[in-house]
Amino acid sequence: MRYEGRIDLSMTKKTHRGQPRIFRDPKAGPISRALPLFPLQPVLRRIVRHVAKIHPELFERLETGAFKTFLIDAKGIPFLLVLKPDPNSPTLVARSRHDEIQYDVLVSGKFSTLLQMIDSKSDSDALFFNRNILISGDTEAILLLRNALDDMDTTLADDVATAFGPLAKPMRASINLANRITGARA
Repeated sequence: MRYEGRIDLSMTKKTHRGQPRIFRDPKAGPISRALPLFPLQPVLRRIVRHVAKIHPELFERLETGAFKTFLIDAKGIPFLLVLKPDPNSPTLVARSRHDEIQYDVLVSGKFSTLLQMIDSKSDSDALFFNRNILISGDTEAILLLRNALDDMDTTLADDVATAFGPLAKPMRASINLANRITGARA
């Protein structure tokens, strides 16, 4: 069963059901246009490959969702994240808010909310129903991803930190600090 969540038509172009949607942020500021994203790409690649290596079972749980494109719009950061959890070649890349990006699933919310969600500090269902996060597109795929992440023994934030090897403890401390700072502002 597929449920089409609320769609903000100012950010998406209509497509036929089942076809990828296209996102372009009409409110993107000049900073996001000038921001060089290439330094982020190796870091994001390291993170997604590390998570895939230590959690190969995620792909089994994702089923067909593993071949979808997830667009993550973390309000408060000047770029977008595009996740393709393909088991053969998972990718996570930063893209300009000025780009037109094809996606199957859009997850949008404040950076602080999404950070707390991946650190299991907030319940994703409650965030969705309270409209703190917006999900549109292929809801079946996002439910598969959510269920796969819920079955993990660790949090995604823990796994992001361990991707940095000897810098795992300072990275985890940075995530905790960001949670405290952004949580205080929320």
